[in-house]
Amino acid sequence: MLLRFFSLTLLLLVVSCSAQQSVKVVEPLGQIDSVVLYASRVFDGYQMLNDTAVVIKNGRIDFVGEPNSPATIGLPRIDFIGGTLLPGFIESHAHLNFKRVPADVVLRHGVTTVRDLGGPVHQMLEGKGRLRILTSGPILTSPGGYPISVMGDNNIAVAINSEKHARKIVRSLIEQGAAVIKIALEPGGEKGAPWSMSGGHHHFSAKHKHHQSTRWPLLSLATVKAIVSEAHLHGKKVTAHIGEKEGAKIALDAGVDEWSHIPCDKIPDELLRQVVQNGVAVVSTYDTLSKCLGVRNNLHKLSKMGANIIYGAEIAHVDIPWGIDAQEMVYLNRIAGISKLDVLASATSKAAINMGLPNIGTIKKGAVADLIAVDGDPLINFKTLEHPNFVMSGGKIIVQH
Repeated sequence: MLLRFFSLTLLLLVVSCSAQQSVKVVEPLGQIDSVVLYASRVFDGYQMLNDTAVVIKNGRIDFVGEPNSPATIGLPRIDFIGGTLLPGFIESHAHLNFKRVPADVVLRHGVTTVRDLGGPVHQMLEGKGRLRILTSGPILTSPGGYPISVMGDNNIAVAINSEKHARKIVRSLIEQGAAVIKIALEPGGEKGAPWSMSGGHHHFSAKHKHHQSTRWPLLSLATVKAIVSEAHLHGKKVTAHIGEKEGAKIALDAGVDEWSHIPCDKIPDELLRQVVQNGVAVVSTYDTLSKCLGVRNNLHKLSKMGANIIYGAEIAHVDIPWGIDAQEMVYLNRIAGISKLDVLASATSKAAINMGLPNIGTIKKGAVADLIAVDGDPLINFKTLEHPNFVMSGGKIIVQH
């Protein structure tokens, strides 16, 4: 790829977050007021455009169209000849804080927005040269339930002991800045699950490895309904960690908005159809759960039934890249049968809409200038997405090779 650009010096300073946010973020001090990005291909979040110019002004997209348009005249320009420009990717399921994944590494590898599901809660960290981070706060679970049953009391989860307690905790998390509420409906025992000894994974440290001989308790339907009701009162969604049919049924009957995983065990068709009927979004995380016996069936059938499947790789899980996961996209394309364009949309525009942030995830006039560029055509080879040679966050250049 040929890059032609005016002289520019960027200073990248890695700083620590507050006590509530221990991951590190990139704090670039350089800024471009206006620039034209030209690419042989531009994926705008919905479709692939050819030979297109994108004008960035004051951190937002000001124009998308013909390279020789009057809107481009007189502005500095970067050319991605033979390459592809895309919206920054959105990771809908991550564990940066809990696993101490550096936010600057994630950003430099093409993910510009993440939802951190489990751990301390804080107000959303805006982009503008840093990784945009939305948090759920601790996972709500039953006393003695997952993940406390596996990892102990380490602030990743809160045990809920009543419907009144559930509403109080939900209100508190939202007041602190939670973008979504996460619950666990996980009785354990699914073969191949990464949270069990049978999974063949080594997700937790030795002291957290747990041989499960009894089922973990689940939140009651009434408690989950209270959580969902309180979250919806405040305009927030509820996402649920689900592994099998019992948790799936509770989530569906309670009106949970999203499943944060494709379930590990095979789910009955009638429950999968209810996912579609209820408009429940499902975050994929297939790569993370690839040893689960039922995950292939669930992903394939959910897709064929028309479920809203959102890209998610669960960054911080063993073997998952600290950035874009091309293998996850391969699974979505080959197993779920989702077209390659729609796979890209599931990690950009669809993910943004699901998060309630339609001003990101697209290359449209007025959208936030979170952008990446890669060599070649990612529709031919998803793997090129794991190594972007250009990353922009809120109009600030983070990577430029």
